[in-house]
Amino acid sequence: MTPILFSVSYSGSWGQARLSVEQFVDKAAELGYQGVMLGGKRPHLSPLDWDAAARARLRRHIEMAGLHQVVVAGYNNFTADLEHAEVPMREIQVAYVTDLARLARDIGGDKVRVFTGYENPSRGYLPQWNLVVESLRECARKAAELGVTLAVQNHHDLGADYRSHKDLLEAVGEANCRAGFDAWAPALHGVDLNEAARVMAPLTVHTTVADYQSRPRFAYEPEAVNYRTETPYSQAVPMGDGFLDYRGFFASLQAGGFDGTVAYEMCSPLLGGGSEENLDRHARSFLAYLEELV
Repeated sequence: MTPILFSVSYSGSWGQARLSVEQFVDKAAELGYQGVMLGGKRPHLSPLDWDAAARARLRRHIEMAGLHQVVVAGYNNFTADLEHAEVPMREIQVAYVTDLARLARDIGGDKVRVFTGYENPSRGYLPQWNLVVESLRECARKAAELGVTLAVQNHHDLGADYRSHKDLLEAVGEANCRAGFDAWAPALHGVDLNEAARVMAPLTVHTTVADYQSRPRFAYEPEAVNYRTETPYSQAVPMGDGFLDYRGFFASLQAGGFDGTVAYEMCSPLLGGGSEENLDRHARSFLAYLEELV
């Protein structure tokens, strides 16, 4: 397994420290990571901002930093804006994912992390499922021409359950459309995490990790002089301090043959705040945790 650092961690998206792409690459190398996952949108790696010359410079920068794994993270939602059929949203997103695959190739990468889709109330479940399958299939075929593999993350609503995730990839049926299977989704779903990892291991080429503690939430109801229980908040904490059984997760993945990239992400407010020093501390602790684990 190859530990890489996800640039969203230093993107300023939640008020945390923000680094440029080049600064982030240097940071990942300085911390001891073997590669990077670069967010395929502003402020980092939007295809709109990186022409051929800029891509060549970035590839040299990554190589000079001694990093040898590059993943590009897409931010698609194939079920977006189904309310307006005249807008070719599916085509727009297939073009976006294809652009990311070309960008990944140009900077020395061979994987693009993609999403599926959030369920849209304007259509039924099956039409949306079919739309996601068709879109992933077309993206995979275009990515294959560029020597790039898609890693489908179990993040959005469609295919979030590990059994549905497996069904989805099998329905797509393309050799370069694989799983970017993560632990936190099945853990929050309350399923057997080790069983989920065992089932998904043969399909998985990439995983993104973070650890969380649950924080109960309540809403006060004055008329009842009491509190109503709300969905708990997931607080990001250092690896090993949360409720996710990563020891079992990684053991099951490895037993199934997984030897891909493992991206550490800090993509929500961290315990300890968003200073660069705290981000660095969490990023270092992940490397120590993973080394002890495997």
